[in-house]
Amino acid sequence: MIKRSRTIYAVTMLAALASVAACGSQAAPTDAAADLPVPVAVQQSAAPLNPQGPGELPELAGAEPPVAEETLPATEEAQAQEDEQAAPEPAASPTVAKKQRWVKIFSGPSQQDITPPKSRTAGSKTVELNTTDNEQIGTYVTDGAGRTLYRFDNDTNKPPKTNCKGDCATAWPPLLIRSPGKIFPDGVDPEIVGFVERGDGTCQVTINGWPVYYFVADAKAGDISGQGLNGKWFAIKPDGGKTAATPGPLASSGAK
Repeated sequence: MIKRSRTIYAVTMLAALASVAACGSQAAPTDAAADLPVPVAVQQSAAPLNPQGPGELPELAGAEPPVAEETLPATEEAQAQEDEQAAPEPAASPTVAKKQRWVKIFSGPSQQDITPPKSRTAGSKTVELNTTDNEQIGTYVTDGAGRTLYRFDNDTNKPPKTNCKGDCATAWPPLLIRSPGKIFPDGVDPEIVGFVERGDGTCQVTINGWPVYYFVADAKAGDISGQGLNGKWFAIKPDGGKTAATPGPLASSGAK
């Protein structure tokens, strides 16, 4: 009775381990099966038959002599080791750095290509934040398509609050994140990335608490024609601050 109980327990444990591996754990195969005792019947059947008597090995018909393992010359082996050491390690997949309700903010850029939405008003379930260097205004944040993102001086960041609504939001479309959302920042600290809920129920991406916007007059990636407009709109820096002021609104960034 005790022996049967142990057998049932062992079968149950093996089934549980199999279910864990099937859940996407991608567990590496182990050699545990090799450590199990071999049944006596198998051991006996596997014993070699030697009709020629002790101390003599049977000759196998057609058997070929063992082939010596090929080795690389010393110089080639050294070069192979050097190449292996010089090979870059694969980039680690980004992990979830923080969560804000149903939005996951990751530790870095996605390893998969993400196609940004063509529309700046529709929002997306996956948002990329990148950085661009500009010789006139410094480093600023863009979306995955290279479009400039701005901040508004009339907003607040503690607590995050947007004051750009109605006609203002038509000229300055907010960068929206939809549920279930994922944000992949590159060059922006994920700990200061989040979102704020707008009055219409949509959710706007924030950097260090500041809501971020597009400008409707920016026609292509790199345009910063909204820079310094009305003395209140500025391309946002990776830390949420304002980029350097310019003599006036620019038609093109000249970004590198």
